[in-house]
Amino acid sequence: MQHQQGRTNGSTNSQLQGGSKTKFPRFYSDDNLKLPQNWSYLPLTLFLVIGLFACANPSPNKPNTGDSSNQDTNSKLSFFGVAFEQFDEVGRPIWKVKAKKAKYTKEKEIGEAQNPDGELYQDGKVVYTIRAETADIQQDGKQLFLKGKIIATDPHNGTILKGNELEWRPKEDLLIVRNQLNGIHKQLQATAREVRVKTREQRIEFAGKVVARSADTQLQMRTERLIWQIKEEKLIGDRPIQIERYKDNKITDHGQGNAAEINLKTKIATIEPKAKLELIEPPMQILSNSITWNINQEIVKANSPVRVFHQAENLTVTGNKAQIKIPQKSVYLTGNVNAVGQRKQSLKSNLLTWYLEKKLLEAHGNVVYRQVDPPLNFQGATAVGNLETENILVKGGSSNDRVVTEIIPAE
Repeated sequence: MQHQQGRTNGSTNSQLQGGSKTKFPRFYSDDNLKLPQNWSYLPLTLFLVIGLFACANPSPNKPNTGDSSNQDTNSKLSFFGVAFEQFDEVGRPIWKVKAKKAKYTKEKEIGEAQNPDGELYQDGKVVYTIRAETADIQQDGKQLFLKGKIIATDPHNGTILKGNELEWRPKEDLLIVRNQLNGIHKQLQATAREVRVKTREQRIEFAGKVVARSADTQLQMRTERLIWQIKEEKLIGDRPIQIERYKDNKITDHGQGNAAEINLKTKIATIEPKAKLELIEPPMQILSNSITWNINQEIVKANSPVRVFHQAENLTVTGNKAQIKIPQKSVYLTGNVNAVGQRKQSLKSNLLTWYLEKKLLEAHGNVVYRQVDPPLNFQGATAVGNLETENILVKGGSSNDRVVTEIIPAE
């Protein structure tokens, strides 16, 4: 006996397994692949046992020889037009899968299904549709397993998940797709070792060598775990993460930190802690424990102690807070500001505006300028000038304020 043809339509009755209502595979005509009316209430187990017994014992006069290869061959049956259905305790579907052809084995129950497609349900509603060219299918009443080139699609938000393994755990509200995972959405594309989807929460978690790219913001993220909150349109990385911004397929900015949150709607990325942002133009490095990066407006804010280093000028500026406007090429720092040049000349103040193209510094409040050669100090209310050329003008501010000059004689 090689095959059990599906020309004879039939279905089986439901029975409880593990607290849920299990509907065994039913078979339908492959002429139109439509499910027929029930005609038999014999359990599939009994139906298959009869077929297996007939295959394993072709003649009552010939005893079983114990040939393992023969037993393996006889443990398989092929069916044409087969459907798998599973229901919860109140009778709502939790999955439905049909295939043009599937093989029954003692070990796997069902395997090697051709062109399987179906739906995954949560609370009686379709949450994902699934399809594949070929796939091994296993079900145990609580979980559904598929192996093969599988495509799972969320019909509500258009998310497409491709991989070689799929696992559906309806009681945990958990869909897992792994093995060469590729996720596609109008906002995001990602690759990872696996993805875990919480359908009720609309939450997707990518794990293992994650590479995600946002279409709108031209951002690419690399990390070990990335959580996508679909409704909030947010990406959350709670592991060390690298963020690269592209323009005309070239990297323009590079950020990294121990964690990050990217709002795909507002186009704002927050990197913290131990945040670092490197700009290509102007060539600057920004270090802080917390950096907020407005990608569209090209504004960077540091709301904790910050260090800004300009590579071309070899100038380092530190302060309590900072704001960098990239298009205007200007930096604003507040609180304990200290600018240090390559010859150790320094300018301290409460506030500092740094115009990068003009190479100009404007300092306000408790200004102290120091230079090493020749050694001298200036103190005043404001200062303006070029720290690189040591051309600094210090002013007193009001009639009562005087500039204090300290000349340090050489030894």
